[in-house]
Amino acid sequence: MARLIQQFKDALSSIEPGDDKANAPEAHKVVRAALLSDSKLTDYGADPVLIGSYKRNVSIKRIKDVDVFVRLPEIPNDVTSQQVLDRFFRVLHDEFGSDDDGQRRTKRQDRSLQVSFPEFDLYVDAVPARPHSDGETWEIPQRGDKDQWVQTNPEQLTALSSEMNAAHDGYYVPIVKLIRQTRRSLLGKSKPGGFFFEIATYQAFASGAVTGTDHASYFASALDEVSRIVTDFVNYGIDLQDPTVAGNIIRIRASDDELTSARNQFAAAASTAKAALNEEDEGKAALAFRGLLGKNGDDEDVFPMPPGFNEDGTKKASAVSAGARLVPAGSRTFG
Repeated sequence: MARLIQQFKDALSSIEPGDDKANAPEAHKVVRAALLSDSKLTDYGADPVLIGSYKRNVSIKRIKDVDVFVRLPEIPNDVTSQQVLDRFFRVLHDEFGSDDDGQRRTKRQDRSLQVSFPEFDLYVDAVPARPHSDGETWEIPQRGDKDQWVQTNPEQLTALSSEMNAAHDGYYVPIVKLIRQTRRSLLGKSKPGGFFFEIATYQAFASGAVTGTDHASYFASALDEVSRIVTDFVNYGIDLQDPTVAGNIIRIRASDDELTSARNQFAAAASTAKAALNEEDEGKAALAFRGLLGKNGDDEDVFPMPPGFNEDGTKKASAVSAGARLVPAGSRTFG
């Protein structure tokens, strides 16, 4: 069976965010400072925290956006979602203005304000939040409605991810990264996005169906269970549960064609990974894993070939395998 221990370690290094790791917290810091400079928001008790895939350490190269969750524990009940979004827009637009092309750097979205950082090729999404009546979770503006809010608990997902990673000896977080990279390789910009597959991976691990002893076996096992979850979602309408709020489900905006493609691509990927795991020839196995993981944000192959193998998975003519009876003659002489 092909374990390809070093090649999986190299693949994970290949999808690490790189320079974005330094740029993301810097962009977050200046947005946070702008919000905290506003007297109205400080009256609301503004307390911004970093959330999202970057915070959970499951982001992959490249990071395009960073989420700032702005808790407002003292906001009055009669302040509507639109009023607080309006306030955020004024504060952020006053601070960041327009870019060199004359475009506003602050863009209003359904639930948040997006601030562009052209120098980093990065966006920061600032999401206002008020306390939920349970005193433990939060509410953010509801997409498309004038004064509706939806319950959420993003900080709990960070805690759950850490707990799951510890329960699987540090394999959970790397496997989420590999699943997100597989989604990007197979589906590109089509939906569902990376967050849907992250939650599907969490549900797969939480079910107890994902096992392994190394990255290869964990990856193949997780792909198999994630494929089953996606098939249940597409074929039978079985919702993906939000693990942070009981009764909430993950809502996505994907067309029927996109969902059908995701189901078929991940079913094929699960079969490919299972076959690669059982493959005795390391070159053939590596080629299969390379096909699943595609290229990183720098347009480089994510999965390297093992030593002694060509890029097409065939063994190099000069390669000597352990236990071989004959070895090629060298150019050096001895004695």
